[in-house]
Amino acid sequence: MKKLYVVFSIFAVLAMFGVTSNVHAQSTPVLYFCESYGNDGEVGISDRFTTGYLTVMVKCESALGLKNVTIQFDKYNVTTKTFEYYKKFTYVIEPTMKYVYFAKNSTSDMKFSDPGIYRVFLLDANGQTVTSSLIEVINQ
Repeated sequence: MKKLYVVFSIFAVLAMFGVTSNVHAQSTPVLYFCESYGNDGEVGISDRFTTGYLTVMVKCESALGLKNVTIQFDKYNVTTKTFEYYKKFTYVIEPTMKYVYFAKNSTSDMKFSDPGIYRVFLLDANGQTVTSSLIEVINQ
């Protein structure tokens, strides 16, 4: 009987939050990865890739409102069990953008050279996190 009460209580709380809050897909920016982006759009979306060049995608329902941004990679250190700074790249985008990709260009290589687990951030001009995601990189 006690288990039934606990299950019912959890269900009631979840139902109450479902009624009182509006959660919409992509109401906040979503960061994800693909092999490349071009005329055919995104190619090879995943969260697991082999080492090499990748494209970081950011998508939102509304304008991001950002101009100077940074993509930062932090790599998981299995010895210390913490994420440690790996590298970062700066970009200039239009504040009206809702959908943007960050890829290899003349000033950044966007290359994951070492296998591992990475936490990837989109940071605003003040270094504050806008969105982030995890990616696993394995050897070929």
